[in-house]
Amino acid sequence: MSVLIVAAHPDDEVLGCGGTAASFVARGVEVRACILSGDAEARANRPETAELLADADRARQIVGMSPPMLGRFPNINFNLVPHLELVQFIESAVVETGADTIFTHHPADVNDDHKHTSHACQAAVRIFQRRPNLKPLKALYFMEVLSATDWTFPSGDAFRADSFAELGEENLEKKLQALAAYRGVMRDFPHPRSREIVTGLAAYRGGQAGMRYAEAFQTAFHAIDRI
Repeated sequence: MSVLIVAAHPDDEVLGCGGTAASFVARGVEVRACILSGDAEARANRPETAELLADADRARQIVGMSPPMLGRFPNINFNLVPHLELVQFIESAVVETGADTIFTHHPADVNDDHKHTSHACQAAVRIFQRRPNLKPLKALYFMEVLSATDWTFPSGDAFRADSFAELGEENLEKKLQALAAYRGVMRDFPHPRSREIVTGLAAYRGGQAGMRYAEAFQTAFHAIDRI
């Protein structure tokens, strides 16, 4: 088993999947992130590029992930990038990692880069059907990213939690520490990216599933006989 997290910006991989990634790593599963806008140059309160990359490296080490694949696609301008370029970059990450379990953004997130990442990822993960030498896809899940998934306005396409990964206190704390490693990302309560809200959401999702803290996902694809 190999896990790939396809995210638009640095910190999205931790917000959406950090505790689950730590849980996988603890079980000996390799987890790697593919971040399309690796330098997030349009982000408010952004540190210098070298500092941001150092933050991302500290965050992934806290979680236990392998070094990420970083793209240079323009932050908040994925709509100006040809769809095929996004798809091909993600395909290269799938091929390089051999990932068969993939997490990405929900296609209805309020952040437009997230939407384009999700749509490109959905196309890219089909590469195994064109390349018989690749491992077939086992699962594709949409992540829940605070201040993006929760901020979208109600619609028939809203995030629907149907899969849950138990974190426990240890992996929740790793997620919180990894988020704190990103300078300028966390906010004071009651902002969604506050320690209190991140913890509260994990408690709520855990309560839904009878778990001690959890991250929730929406299943896009799940091949039962391949798990």
